[in-house]
Amino acid sequence: MKPSFLWSRPFLSSRPVLWLLFVCNLLGTIYGYIWYDNQLLDTWEKHPHWQIVFVPDSPTASLFFTLSLLFLLFPAGLSRFKFLRGLIEGLAVVTSVKYGVWAVSMIFAGAAQGGELVWQDWMLVASHLAMAVEALLYVRLFRFGTGMLLVAGAWTLLNDAVDYRYEVYPWLPQTLWDNVPQVMVFTFCLTIASMAAGWLALRGAKRAKTEF
Repeated sequence: MKPSFLWSRPFLSSRPVLWLLFVCNLLGTIYGYIWYDNQLLDTWEKHPHWQIVFVPDSPTASLFFTLSLLFLLFPAGLSRFKFLRGLIEGLAVVTSVKYGVWAVSMIFAGAAQGGELVWQDWMLVASHLAMAVEALLYVRLFRFGTGMLLVAGAWTLLNDAVDYRYEVYPWLPQTLWDNVPQVMVFTFCLTIASMAAGWLALRGAKRAKTEF
Protein backbone atom coordinates (compact mmCIF):
# COMPACT_ATOMS: atom_id res chain seq x y z
CA MET A 1 0.00 0.00 0.00
CA LYS A 2 1.36 3.39 -0.98
CA PRO A 3 1.54 6.02 1.77
CA SER A 4 -0.56 8.37 -0.40
CA PHE A 5 -3.50 6.00 0.04
CA LEU A 6 -3.83 7.25 3.63
CA TRP A 7 -5.01 10.65 2.39
CA SER A 8 -6.87 9.43 -0.67
CA ARG A 9 -10.62 9.95 -1.13
CA PRO A 10 -11.46 6.20 -0.87
CA PHE A 11 -9.61 5.89 2.43
CA LEU A 12 -10.92 9.12 3.96
CA SER A 13 -14.50 8.38 2.95
CA SER A 14 -14.52 4.78 4.20
CA ARG A 15 -16.99 4.26 7.02
CA PRO A 16 -14.47 2.72 9.48
CA VAL A 17 -12.24 5.79 9.13
CA LEU A 18 -15.19 8.17 9.40
CA TRP A 19 -16.47 6.43 12.53
CA LEU A 20 -13.00 6.37 14.07
CA LEU A 21 -12.57 10.09 13.47
CA PHE A 22 -16.07 10.80 14.71
CA VAL A 23 -15.46 9.03 18.02
CA CYS A 24 -12.00 10.57 18.48
CA ASN A 25 -13.22 14.07 17.71
CA LEU A 26 -16.30 13.67 19.88
CA LEU A 27 -14.20 12.57 22.84
CA GLY A 28 -11.72 15.35 22.16
CA THR A 29 -14.55 17.88 22.04
CA ILE A 30 -15.91 16.72 25.39
CA TYR A 31 -12.42 16.81 26.90
CA GLY A 32 -11.90 20.29 25.45
CA TYR A 33 -15.00 21.69 27.12
CA ILE A 34 -13.94 20.10 30.40
CA TRP A 35 -10.49 21.70 29.92
CA TYR A 36 -12.22 25.10 29.73
CA ASP A 37 -14.40 24.53 32.80
CA ASN A 38 -12.57 27.01 35.04
CA GLN A 39 -12.57 29.76 32.43
CA LEU A 40 -16.20 29.11 31.57
CA LEU A 41 -17.14 29.43 35.23
CA ASP A 42 -15.02 32.55 35.63
CA THR A 43 -16.61 34.14 32.56
CA TRP A 44 -20.11 33.27 33.72
CA GLU A 45 -19.47 34.90 37.09
CA LYS A 46 -17.59 38.01 35.95
CA HIS A 47 -18.86 38.79 32.45
CA PRO A 48 -22.21 39.19 30.70
CA HIS A 49 -23.50 35.69 30.04
CA TRP A 50 -23.66 36.11 26.25
CA GLN A 51 -19.86 36.23 26.15
CA ILE A 52 -19.54 32.64 27.31
CA VAL A 53 -20.28 31.44 23.77
CA PHE A 54 -16.95 32.93 22.64
CA VAL A 55 -14.78 31.31 25.33
CA PRO A 56 -14.20 27.64 24.35
CA ASP A 57 -12.56 28.12 20.95
CA SER A 58 -10.79 24.83 20.21
CA PRO A 59 -13.52 22.45 21.43
CA THR A 60 -16.13 24.38 19.46
CA ALA A 61 -13.97 24.02 16.34
CA SER A 62 -13.70 20.30 17.07
CA LEU A 63 -17.47 20.17 17.53
CA PHE A 64 -18.00 21.69 14.07
CA PHE A 65 -15.75 19.05 12.52
CA THR A 66 -17.47 16.26 14.46
CA LEU A 67 -20.85 17.41 13.16
CA SER A 68 -19.43 17.61 9.64
CA LEU A 69 -18.54 13.94 9.84
CA LEU A 70 -22.20 13.11 10.51
CA PHE A 71 -23.12 14.50 7.10
CA LEU A 72 -20.59 12.13 5.54
CA LEU A 73 -21.78 9.19 7.60
CA PHE A 74 -25.48 9.76 6.92
CA PRO A 75 -25.66 11.63 3.59
CA ALA A 76 -29.15 10.42 2.69
CA GLY A 77 -30.78 11.02 6.06
CA LEU A 78 -29.33 14.51 6.39
CA SER A 79 -29.60 15.54 2.74
CA ARG A 80 -32.35 18.09 3.45
CA PHE A 81 -30.04 20.17 5.63
CA LYS A 82 -27.91 21.50 2.75
CA PHE A 83 -27.55 25.04 4.07
CA LEU A 84 -26.73 23.86 7.59
CA ARG A 85 -24.23 21.37 6.21
CA GLY A 86 -22.40 24.02 4.21
CA LEU A 87 -22.30 26.38 7.18
CA ILE A 88 -20.98 23.76 9.60
CA GLU A 89 -18.40 22.50 7.13
CA GLY A 90 -17.14 26.01 6.45
CA LEU A 91 -16.88 26.70 10.17
CA ALA A 92 -15.16 23.35 10.71
CA VAL A 93 -12.42 24.14 8.21
CA VAL A 94 -11.70 27.74 9.19
CA THR A 95 -11.86 27.23 12.96
CA SER A 96 -10.05 23.88 13.02
CA VAL A 97 -7.13 25.24 11.02
CA LYS A 98 -7.07 28.49 12.96
CA TYR A 99 -7.29 27.13 16.50
CA GLY A 100 -5.22 24.07 15.71
CA VAL A 101 -2.30 26.25 14.65
CA TRP A 102 -3.02 28.90 17.30
CA ALA A 103 -2.83 26.51 20.24
CA VAL A 104 0.43 24.96 19.06
CA SER A 105 1.90 28.41 18.46
CA MET A 106 0.96 29.61 21.95
CA ILE A 107 2.42 26.52 23.60
CA PHE A 108 5.77 26.90 21.87
CA ALA A 109 5.79 30.69 22.22
CA GLY A 110 5.30 30.30 25.95
CA ALA A 111 8.07 27.71 26.13
CA ALA A 112 10.40 29.96 24.13
CA GLN A 113 10.06 32.62 26.84
CA GLY A 114 10.96 30.26 29.63
CA GLY A 115 7.83 28.22 30.21
CA GLU A 116 8.05 24.52 30.97
CA LEU A 117 6.67 21.97 28.55
CA VAL A 118 4.89 19.10 30.29
CA TRP A 119 3.31 15.98 28.85
CA GLN A 120 -0.10 17.67 28.58
CA ASP A 121 1.45 20.27 26.30
CA TRP A 122 2.74 17.60 23.93
CA MET A 123 -0.67 15.95 23.95
CA LEU A 124 -2.27 19.28 23.06
CA VAL A 125 0.30 19.88 20.31
CA ALA A 126 -0.48 16.52 18.70
CA SER A 127 -4.25 16.85 18.99
CA HIS A 128 -4.37 20.44 17.71
CA LEU A 129 -2.11 19.73 14.77
CA ALA A 130 -4.41 16.83 13.93
CA MET A 131 -7.36 19.25 13.98
CA ALA A 132 -5.77 21.45 11.34
CA VAL A 133 -4.59 18.58 9.14
CA GLU A 134 -7.85 16.62 9.15
CA ALA A 135 -9.89 19.71 8.30
CA LEU A 136 -7.82 20.44 5.22
CA LEU A 137 -7.80 16.79 4.16
CA TYR A 138 -11.58 16.57 4.30
CA VAL A 139 -12.23 19.69 2.24
CA ARG A 140 -12.43 17.43 -0.83
CA LEU A 141 -15.34 15.55 0.73
CA PHE A 142 -17.19 18.61 2.02
CA ARG A 143 -19.78 20.54 0.02
CA PHE A 144 -19.45 24.11 1.28
CA GLY A 145 -18.56 26.88 -1.14
CA THR A 146 -16.70 30.18 -1.03
CA GLY A 147 -19.75 31.95 0.41
CA MET A 148 -19.89 29.72 3.47
CA LEU A 149 -16.12 30.04 3.85
CA LEU A 150 -16.53 33.82 4.04
CA VAL A 151 -19.37 33.48 6.56
CA ALA A 152 -17.19 31.18 8.68
CA GLY A 153 -14.32 33.64 8.46
CA ALA A 154 -16.59 36.52 9.49
CA TRP A 155 -17.80 34.57 12.53
CA THR A 156 -14.23 33.73 13.50
CA LEU A 157 -13.17 37.37 13.18
CA LEU A 158 -16.12 38.33 15.36
CA ASN A 159 -14.96 35.75 17.89
CA ASP A 160 -11.49 37.31 17.83
CA ALA A 161 -12.95 40.79 18.36
CA VAL A 162 -15.03 39.66 21.34
CA ASP A 163 -12.11 37.72 22.81
CA TYR A 164 -9.75 40.69 22.93
CA ARG A 165 -12.30 43.49 23.39
CA TYR A 166 -13.80 41.86 26.47
CA GLU A 167 -10.77 39.79 27.54
CA VAL A 168 -12.37 36.38 27.18
CA TYR A 169 -9.58 34.98 24.99
CA PRO A 170 -8.21 31.54 25.95
CA TRP A 171 -6.02 31.71 29.01
CA LEU A 172 -2.40 32.03 27.96
CA PRO A 173 0.78 30.57 29.46
CA GLN A 174 2.05 32.87 32.21
CA THR A 175 5.12 33.75 30.16
CA LEU A 176 2.85 35.35 27.55
CA TRP A 177 0.83 37.55 29.89
CA ASP A 178 2.90 40.57 28.83
CA ASN A 179 2.41 39.80 25.14
CA VAL A 180 -1.37 39.99 24.77
CA PRO A 181 -1.23 42.79 22.12
CA GLN A 182 1.13 40.70 20.00
CA VAL A 183 -1.00 37.61 20.51
CA MET A 184 -4.07 39.57 19.43
CA VAL A 185 -2.44 40.67 16.17
CA PHE A 186 -1.25 37.13 15.51
CA THR A 187 -4.74 35.79 16.20
CA PHE A 188 -6.45 38.09 13.71
CA CYS A 189 -3.79 37.40 11.08
CA LEU A 190 -4.14 33.67 11.64
CA THR A 191 -7.88 33.86 11.02
CA ILE A 192 -7.23 35.47 7.64
CA ALA A 193 -4.57 32.86 6.89
CA SER A 194 -6.96 30.06 7.83
CA MET A 195 -9.58 31.43 5.47
CA ALA A 196 -6.96 31.54 2.73
CA ALA A 197 -5.85 27.99 3.48
CA GLY A 198 -9.46 26.80 3.34
CA TRP A 199 -10.02 28.60 0.04
CA LEU A 200 -6.87 27.14 -1.50
CA ALA A 201 -7.85 23.65 -0.34
CA LEU A 202 -11.34 24.17 -1.74
CA ARG A 203 -9.96 25.39 -5.04
CA GLY A 204 -7.55 22.46 -5.23
CA ALA A 205 -10.38 20.01 -4.53
CA LYS A 206 -12.53 21.52 -7.29
CA ARG A 207 -9.64 21.42 -9.74
CA ALA A 208 -8.91 17.77 -8.93
CA LYS A 209 -12.59 16.87 -9.35
CA THR A 210 -12.72 18.62 -12.72
CA GLU A 211 -9.58 16.90 -13.95
CA PHE A 212 -10.89 13.55 -12.78
